Amino acid sequence: MLDIAPSELLAVAVIALLVIGPKDLPRVMRVVGQWVGKARGMARHFRSGFDNMIREAELEDMEKKWKEENERIMQAYPSTVLLENTPVVDHPPVEAVAPVEPGLPFPETTNPERPA
Repeated sequence: MLDIAPSELLAVAVIALLVIGPKDLPRVMRVVGQWVGKARGMARHFRSGFDNMIREAELEDMEKKWKEENERIMQAYPSTVLLENTPVVDHPPVEAVAPVEPGLPFPETTNPERPA
């Protein structure tokens, strides 16, 4: 981020101690810390908004490509497309199974693949 050497940081700390004084230095450092925190928060908010805009633009681009590819596939294979007016084939009704009375065991079933 910022390229500050430890010697430069020490020089700034000594000058701040001489100019501000040891009594007010903790309060000044707290205020500076709050400013830095607010600046980081604003930068984070800006970056997240920028990332969201990029993500939305990428999604729109992908949706456009998918739509073009879908149209190409539909034109290449028109016979496999189901139309809205295609009649639905009705299947014969399923035979009803008699309910089992309470207290009675389930009827035995036979499985042709498994011997009894």
